[in-house]
Amino acid sequence: MITRVLSRTHLGLPITAFDFGSQGKKILILGGIHGDEIEGVACAKAILASFMENYPYPLQVTIIPEANPDGCLMNQRTNSRGVDLNRNLPTKDWSAEIKSERYHPGPSPLSEIENQALVQELKNNYHLVLSLHSWKPVINVNGNCLKEAEVLAKFTGYSIDQDIGYPTPGCLGTYAGLERNIPTITYEIERGQKIDQVIKMHPPAIYEMLKTL
Repeated sequence: MITRVLSRTHLGLPITAFDFGSQGKKILILGGIHGDEIEGVACAKAILASFMENYPYPLQVTIIPEANPDGCLMNQRTNSRGVDLNRNLPTKDWSAEIKSERYHPGPSPLSEIENQALVQELKNNYHLVLSLHSWKPVINVNGNCLKEAEVLAKFTGYSIDQDIGYPTPGCLGTYAGLERNIPTITYEIERGQKIDQVIKMHPPAIYEMLKTL
C-alpha cells in the first residue's frame, strides 16, 4: 500500500489516497464527497481496512475514504466553505444558481481545493470511478459501466438508473462519466442504514464487482 496526501483543505486536513496494486486496470473508490453521508464513508473505510489485511486483485485500486474531510469532520454535506462539492465541478452544465445553501455550487466551477485535487487525480487514466454516497437505494451509472452496476445490483437488490431524477449541474457523474469518458458509478447506499449492516452488505458487493474487472 502507498499512502498519498493529495492536498489539504481550508481547515488544513489532509485529503488522503491509499493505493493498492501495481498493475492492471485503475479503479478509484471515493467516499465522503458529502460529509454527512456517513454510510459511504463507513463503506470506503471498511474496504480500506480489508485491503490492508489482504489485497487479492490484479488491479490498481485507489481509495479516498474522505474526499471532503472538513465536511466529514463537521458532519455536513458541504465543505467548510459551505460549497457542495458535487455541484462545483467544471462541467458544461455548471450553474451559479443557488437553489439552496445545501446545494451551493461555489463562486465558480472548480473553486474548491477538494475538487482541484480530485480533478488532478482523475488524470491518472482510471478505468472506473465508484463514488459512495447515501440517499435512497439506487446505483446511478454515467458512461460505460452497466456491467459493473449489474453486479452491484445483483448483490444488493438495488435498482440501476442512468438518471438520478433531478438536475445535478457540476456533478462528478457528468464531469467524469459523460464528459471525459471515465465510467462512473454513483452508489447511493440507503440513508440511515445501520453501519454494521452497511459493512456487512456493501463491501462484499464491491469485492464481487472488482472480480469482474
